[in-house]
Amino acid sequence: MALVHLVPSVQVLSKLNHHQYRCLMSSSTSPFKVFSAIRAAAASGPPRPSAAAVSALLPRFGGGVGGGVGVGATRGFATTPPPTFDFEVSPATRRPPPAKKVLVVGSGGLSIGQAGEFDYSGSQAIKALKEEGVFTILINPNIATVQTGKGLADKVYFLPVNPEYIEFVIERERPDGILLTFGGQSALNCGVALEKNGALKKWNVKVLGTPIRTLELTEDRDLFNRALKEINIPVAESIAVNTVDDAIAAAEQIGFPVIIRSAYALGGLGSGFADDANALRTLATQSLSLSPQILVERSMKGWKELEYEVVRDAEDNCITVCNMENFDPLGIHTGDSIVIAPSQTLNDAEYHMLRSAAIKIVRHLGVVGECNVQYALNPYSMEYCVIEVNARLSRSSALASKATGYPLAFVAAKIAMGYSLPELRNAVTKSTTANFEPSLDYVVVKIPRWDLAKFAHVGREIGSSMKSVGEVMAIGRTFEESLQKAIRMVDPSFSGFQSLPFPDLDRALSVPTDRRLFAVGKALMEDNYTVDEIHELTKIDRWFLHKLDNIYQNRLALQKLSSQADTLDASYIPEELLIKSKKLGFSDNQIAALVGSTEPAVRFHRKQLGITPFVKKIDTLAAEFPADTNYLYTTYNASTHDVTFEDKGVMVLGSGVYRIGSSVEFDSSAVGAIRALRESNTKTIMVNYNPETVSTDFDECDRLYFDELSLERVMDIYELEHSSGVIVSMGGQLPQNIALPLHLRGVKVLGTSPVDVDRAEDREKFSRVLDSIGVDQPAWKELSSVEDALQFADGVGYPVLVRPSYVLSGAAMNVAHDHKMLEAFLTLASDVSPDHPVVVTKFIQGSQELDVDCVANDGKLLVYAVSQHVEDAGVHSGDATLGEGVGGIGVRGLTPEIVSQCKVIAEKVAKAFKITGPYNMQLILTRPPVVEGPSTEFSLKVIECNLRASRSLPFISKALDVNFVQIASLAITNNSFEEYVPKKDPMTVPRDYKAVKAPIFSWTRLAGADPVLGVEMGSTGEVACFGRDLSEAYFTSLLSNHTNFKNLPPKLSSSVLLGSDDATDPEVLKHVASRLSSVGYRIVTDTEATREAIQSVVDAESVLFDGEAGITNLADRKRAVQIFRDHDVSVVFALHGQRAKSIQDPGYLLRRATVDMGVGIVNESRNAVVLADSIAEYVAGGRNKFESALSWGEWLQPVHIA
Repeated sequence: MALVHLVPSVQVLSKLNHHQYRCLMSSSTSPFKVFSAIRAAAASGPPRPSAAAVSALLPRFGGGVGGGVGVGATRGFATTPPPTFDFEVSPATRRPPPAKKVLVVGSGGLSIGQAGEFDYSGSQAIKALKEEGVFTILINPNIATVQTGKGLADKVYFLPVNPEYIEFVIERERPDGILLTFGGQSALNCGVALEKNGALKKWNVKVLGTPIRTLELTEDRDLFNRALKEINIPVAESIAVNTVDDAIAAAEQIGFPVIIRSAYALGGLGSGFADDANALRTLATQSLSLSPQILVERSMKGWKELEYEVVRDAEDNCITVCNMENFDPLGIHTGDSIVIAPSQTLNDAEYHMLRSAAIKIVRHLGVVGECNVQYALNPYSMEYCVIEVNARLSRSSALASKATGYPLAFVAAKIAMGYSLPELRNAVTKSTTANFEPSLDYVVVKIPRWDLAKFAHVGREIGSSMKSVGEVMAIGRTFEESLQKAIRMVDPSFSGFQSLPFPDLDRALSVPTDRRLFAVGKALMEDNYTVDEIHELTKIDRWFLHKLDNIYQNRLALQKLSSQADTLDASYIPEELLIKSKKLGFSDNQIAALVGSTEPAVRFHRKQLGITPFVKKIDTLAAEFPADTNYLYTTYNASTHDVTFEDKGVMVLGSGVYRIGSSVEFDSSAVGAIRALRESNTKTIMVNYNPETVSTDFDECDRLYFDELSLERVMDIYELEHSSGVIVSMGGQLPQNIALPLHLRGVKVLGTSPVDVDRAEDREKFSRVLDSIGVDQPAWKELSSVEDALQFADGVGYPVLVRPSYVLSGAAMNVAHDHKMLEAFLTLASDVSPDHPVVVTKFIQGSQELDVDCVANDGKLLVYAVSQHVEDAGVHSGDATLGEGVGGIGVRGLTPEIVSQCKVIAEKVAKAFKITGPYNMQLILTRPPVVEGPSTEFSLKVIECNLRASRSLPFISKALDVNFVQIASLAITNNSFEEYVPKKDPMTVPRDYKAVKAPIFSWTRLAGADPVLGVEMGSTGEVACFGRDLSEAYFTSLLSNHTNFKNLPPKLSSSVLLGSDDATDPEVLKHVASRLSSVGYRIVTDTEATREAIQSVVDAESVLFDGEAGITNLADRKRAVQIFRDHDVSVVFALHGQRAKSIQDPGYLLRRATVDMGVGIVNESRNAVVLADSIAEYVAGGRNKFESALSWGEWLQPVHIA
């Protein structure tokens, strides 16, 4: 039965006339008449019935004044379709919008805890505002996002998301409204600050949607607790404090163990559990360096954790859109938990108790828009506590929206514009109003993605502070089916629910890590633990564990067939067992491995038996009533398709889960491709499973498959849809990895041939092609033994770069400076053998790296762009500060001759690989040092080439105002593209600006991670800003990095701390010290050696961490904090050239202490020079930081290249 909840507000009901009132009180009145009356009442005059009469009427809808809606409201609609009134208000009666010009505050660069979900929600908000004819202004420095592209906001500012810049934009643009709830915690914090400093009142800007007071109530833990106690909603016993000593006292009053929560923090930043005073002191010190207030709270570890997504309008209509349950018990941040929607283990009483409480809370707090309520529920009683309320769009909101087909962000934006829920139609289903609660006939499973293995010294334990970098969402008709899909989505190397080795299994079960699910697998599959034994160690609900046991029992049945192993014929698998396996989410590859066959053989056998997946809709109405939606998923737990297959659309494969190396920039390219194809009247099919993305939004493509990007699933969809072709070059490395297998199975892969893609991916084939076309490359060799690698390194000379083939984001890449390091790194790269060769390349020191992004058609170059790394070569391109035309202070620019030679190489590569579509090359530029005098000599060597869209493509497209993705997409599909190709080479056009892209790191999230740059990527996001020169663009970009610098330039007369080691360039140290001391900063050093290195130009005031005592002080976080405060350290230049070999390394300890205390850090020499010069210009040169505060359109205005 579809549970459809309808909650008319008291205000609306009080407008009924007496005839309408008597009619509605009659139990025989049809739902259609009920809602006709309500609709008429909403548009009518003053209240008529008495308050008592209205109270008597409310139970007719299953609720009471101020309460939720009960089951009674659902019964009358079990056999009657929901009303399908058109609630579009006619132009004559539509109310004017509350604001005509609205500033939308974005979230900035992606970081752990605040990722791509805000690109989705912000994009939807802007679309909703544009429908109302509202002029929209967006401030967001994340240049990789869809929302910052053309066609959405009327004006875009690539500027820091902080109160200072937002107020400047307000003063400049004079909006009459501002949206704060679509930009994550960053936007919310800015809004609260602007309210407190009086800026919103000063400029007469109205906060649309949830008011500031409500935001303050939900963010200030003490105020929040008091507000909930007013309505008798239980909260965990807690005390808000502002000092470490107060935190200790509060914990002693409450009793250990306790949990610390930070106010105004995203993703649980600064939170954690403390079992004693020592642990609490360490945790509270770090938390208070990141937030002004913390909450010491009773620990409820082991309770169930649940969430309700609630929507409320200004007329008090209120519904719950989705409830979700964490697989893991309380104690793990919900962003790091496996989440299931709808909840599976609640009984009806528990569900409605929490639902009613959620509605009561949201009404009392005065939320206007969307809200997330998180609960802890005692698994042995009805006792519950509210953990927190997010009065804004969140990660959970994005998940709930995609899981239910209810466009939460879009509806929330419309509510902010003054609409009520009954007036709005659900834009996804097109057949219900926004006042209907979704009902699901499927199960959604979300699993986070972690990349903790990329970082040395980072533990794999997960807890109350979020560590994951992305998430996947799988849909199926059973928990088992959805879970196994989701596991493969997180990492294709996993076959499904499986076992992994753990040296201490009981600890792996009892202490949560990013791989605890596989510890459960080992316990079930290898160590014969019972469900009860696993439950006692993990506190995971037995219902989930029994479902996992179902998967295990089916594995056993399949493994029994392995004695009949046949790699060519899988017909020995019984039909009944094969059907059951597919219904439980087993992939063909997984089945093949268990029975001793091969994936092609299993697929052939399955299709021979007619066992193929069915396509179902996400329709929000449990399929009980017709719904028009393009949200689709595949399942084996069905008997019919919900759609017909006549479009023969082009499939675009998305990026999959966000991870380090593949993030929102690839979603931007995928969305750009879809839009370009739809504009050319080409039907589109998107395949992706990332709920954070714009590409998985309901209005971007003709058909959306929320499903796996595996070879099996892409083949299934391609065959079902009779697709006219597949684009694999827009979603990053994941789609690229299956391009050749798709091609070999007869799939029409559009664009560059997968055979040529393979030639570029295979290092040896690629090198032979470059040799044949006269393009230079560093000396390299693919080697199959450690001995051969050592011999090669001796021949070319150290340093050398070690990496496996087919990598993304520099996985397992390292620079070795001697034999010992090379041997160690070879063991990291792989088990070096003929089956697992590694590539060893001569590493060229003192050179610069260039990125060349291109689009070609049939081997002919159409457009290209050259970007320059600010850092010297040796920093992964994803972690590098990238500039378009960046020549300036501290960085040697590119001459026309260098750019011209880059173009020649791009043309040769396009022709050799017969490229159609996007491609990216990375080149090493070497030239004589400047001190040797002017020289035109240079050399360019190609170090890498990817025949797909790159990480830098959105940046280049926006910096040059050339839509590379549109040109590539049209060329790939044989559509006309000539009008979009610039007539004049964009690289030769004089420009009045420079653009700089800076990386975002999440060091504070990853306890123990070493904040250094190298050949392996570690950044989680990026920002980019414009300026009149390198100094201005670089300075603004760094200030946009919300995870590092809180303020630039640093406070005058504060201290700048310089750190170095034997490998640090002393000239860089001297330059930084000289420049900053000359404009009023005090210079302090880490050691006596650093002080001596700069004493010829500056006499350092103090040495802070010299010798063994210094190491001891750095390791003692309380002492380190005091030293930083005593010397008023505002920025640290940690310019150590050697990698830390242990956590006792003084350079590591200094870097780690710096980020833990929230102090800005510079950890690379070239960046240090540029920043020091930039700060000096702003302090002594009279430069105003707001001179760069122009809109994107204003920066581009003087340039005409078409």
